[in-house]
Amino acid sequence: MCNIEVSPVDDLQYILNNIAPNTTILLKEGIYKQKLKICTPNTKILGECRETTIIDWDDSAKRIHADGTEYNTFRTYTVCVTGENVRLENFTIKNSCPDPVKGGQCVALSVNAKRFSAKSMNLVSTQDTLFTAPFPDDLVVRYAGISDEGYREWFIPRDELYMEGNSLHCFKDCNIYGTVDFIFGCAEAYFENCRIISLDDGRKESYIAAPAHSLKQENGFCFVNCSLESGGAAAGSVYLARPWRDFGKSVFIDCSGASHINPRLFDRWNDTYRFKTARFSCYGLTGVDARPVDWCRELTKEQAEKYRRLCRTAMESYGL
Repeated sequence: MCNIEVSPVDDLQYILNNIAPNTTILLKEGIYKQKLKICTPNTKILGECRETTIIDWDDSAKRIHADGTEYNTFRTYTVCVTGENVRLENFTIKNSCPDPVKGGQCVALSVNAKRFSAKSMNLVSTQDTLFTAPFPDDLVVRYAGISDEGYREWFIPRDELYMEGNSLHCFKDCNIYGTVDFIFGCAEAYFENCRIISLDDGRKESYIAAPAHSLKQENGFCFVNCSLESGGAAAGSVYLARPWRDFGKSVFIDCSGASHINPRLFDRWNDTYRFKTARFSCYGLTGVDARPVDWCRELTKEQAEKYRRLCRTAMESYGL
């Protein structure tokens, strides 16, 4: 094991590029104005203070990249994780794009690896705050060089296009801020005791989760004992989830909401028919005058306990 202490004046990407596995990086408080990729497996990054230790960048989907094309969603991250078994703890990752309505998607954290855990983190952005790989099957076909057109490097660098499936991501005691589809992707991901905070970016409606799990995935996004809070979102303006792709799965267990949560709970995704295959369910939701859509599944006590056990087992596998 090796511990390295860094401060905001250090080139953190250079350090990340030159560490060995099983290194812990201790971040001194301050603002790290850097865009970072974490590739080394078994890396732990530990912040001095969650509120005052901040990694911040401001890329957005419609910004023009150095290669002459738009960034698109998946190149906008502030931090991207491609190394396996990375742990992030006790600091803030922020995408400070000033206008997501004009600028488009602005990812704070992109987890493009199979195994990942986070504890006591702040993840802050508006649209598309947190991406949890793998990528949807159709995007893999379109951009991974499977077609005659070949690999499209402008979409995403090859080492970031994680597509193998079976990923397990865990988030405990984290604060996740956003507006539209701000937790999205295809991972089996568990969120325990997290604050999910919906902001106001001027749009009339927003959505917490945008899952895109394939039908072969039994488990998707699972929120257990999370607090669904308004950080400025208007009454009735926030939906728990909408399906980014067919068969997307999101489960909410023992979560508490407030008046900003729309009583219908879930949205169909514009004029698509994905709601017919969406796997959305809840149990023990409080603080909301819920009148859910008829395609929302109300779990039984026994089914809810199954998800609690899955969450507990996943967290324990990472020592959380």
